[in-house]
Amino acid sequence: VAALIVVLSVMNGFQKEVRDRMLSVLSHIEVIATGPPMLDWKSVLEQSKRNPLVVDGAPYVSGQAMLTRDDSVRGVLVRGIDPALEPRVSELAAQVIRGKLEALAPGEFGVAIGGVLAQQIHVDLGDRIALIAPQGTVTPAGVVPRVRQFKVVAIFQSGHYEYDSSLVLTSLEDAGKLFRVEGVSGLRLRTTDMQQAPMVAAELGSRLDQSLFARDWSRENRNWFAAVQIEKRMMFIILT
Repeated sequence: VAALIVVLSVMNGFQKEVRDRMLSVLSHIEVIATGPPMLDWKSVLEQSKRNPLVVDGAPYVSGQAMLTRDDSVRGVLVRGIDPALEPRVSELAAQVIRGKLEALAPGEFGVAIGGVLAQQIHVDLGDRIALIAPQGTVTPAGVVPRVRQFKVVAIFQSGHYEYDSSLVLTSLEDAGKLFRVEGVSGLRLRTTDMQQAPMVAAELGSRLDQSLFARDWSRENRNWFAAVQIEKRMMFIILT
């Protein structure tokens, strides 16, 4: 019985540690615009906050791009954020180890990247990288990829390899210019209790407009949490 308690406690602690690291970058709930970009995100936030469990929210613009630096090429996820609103839904500001998240000013084309990515492409504060958007520009010579130079103004360390090696943050306006998006891709929401996030997401999904889709943190990482649950059940049976 002691062995059973100790092993399950260790596994629960491991799951909590990884989950907390994920949620330091992710939000409890994302309201995603499945059709055209969301133009009036403030009204959607007000509708969402009618649920007493929703504390606050912040808009974002998201898209995939290619990052190039000298001979290095990486596929990255670019997320445009509002540095003033982002601390309301995530702990990214506290995870910045060099520079400041507030340096992501509109029009400056600055980026914050993970520590792992910075080591892989050998960049430091003040260095410049190029982001290539998948939406090209049509010219008489054909489709030309759209390239924009960005300056590294902050480096963060979340402790989760997936985000530290592939997530690039920039300002909301600069991300909109890169991907040619009028409006925002969606809203990131924080709740009073992350365990209640699936229930809150289901309630928001039934109440908001049909063009909006609400997704909680457990659905975004469903494969990982399902694998951990199966492992915990098997360890319980074996140890018993």
